[in-house]
Amino acid sequence: MPPAKKRARSYDPARTRAAVLAQFGHVREAVRTLTPEQLALPTRLGDWTVRELVAHCGMALTAVDRLLDEPEPARQDARLLDWPFAIAADADTIAGTARRLAADHPDLDAHLADVERRFTARLDAHPGGRLLPTGAGALPLADYLVTRTVELVVHTDDLNAAVPGLGIPHDRQALAACTRLLADALAVKAPGGSTEVRIPPYAVVQCVEGPRHTRGTPPNVVETDPLTWIRLATGRTAWPDAVADARVGASGERADLGPYLPLLR
Repeated sequence: MPPAKKRARSYDPARTRAAVLAQFGHVREAVRTLTPEQLALPTRLGDWTVRELVAHCGMALTAVDRLLDEPEPARQDARLLDWPFAIAADADTIAGTARRLAADHPDLDAHLADVERRFTARLDAHPGGRLLPTGAGALPLADYLVTRTVELVVHTDDLNAAVPGLGIPHDRQALAACTRLLADALAVKAPGGSTEVRIPPYAVVQCVEGPRHTRGTPPNVVETDPLTWIRLATGRTAWPDAVADARVGASGERADLGPYLPLLR
């Protein structure tokens, strides 16, 4: 008898909205402290500067505004876990838009304040079930908001890496949602039940084809912290480096996740 199909993880819409706004607020507070010299610093995102990366953080919210301006799809034809595998197709357009926004808005704090006002107003005006025509397909607004935690958590980490001592905090709920979505995406990319991936305190998933573990200590275990996991899933950290530096614990013959990473490109 085949194993029962696993139920998709659910996210509380109110908590997701609060998490997105909290993380965006942390970014805004940090942006106010940045000097022109710091805004001109390079980042680990190709040739993007800190200024362009900040503008891109604003795009995490304006994407919702833009999609709500499009006609609503007739039916949902995608699921939340389709999103991580669809975003690479938009990379060039995203980069060009970030550069344009950075050039058009010399006062980044004012720009982000306006972005936040519009975002909040649009959420107040539309129910979570309103469908959006995303790059992954038609998704409910409530699901798409979960993807905004990924954008903001990942790019908060990018900003911290680019500006020494910046130290933008991660909202706990945003970090949890980001970690869980990327962990579930791994289980989609590497389906199976032979390996248990633990990312305490937020996620545990079973993945990788092979003998399924049912009880006792799993024979194949991977464990790491949330930020290391997010960096692995998004290509900021390479799997061999994380293992060599003991940022990841991996035991068992099927505990090598290198072939499946990164999930986002």
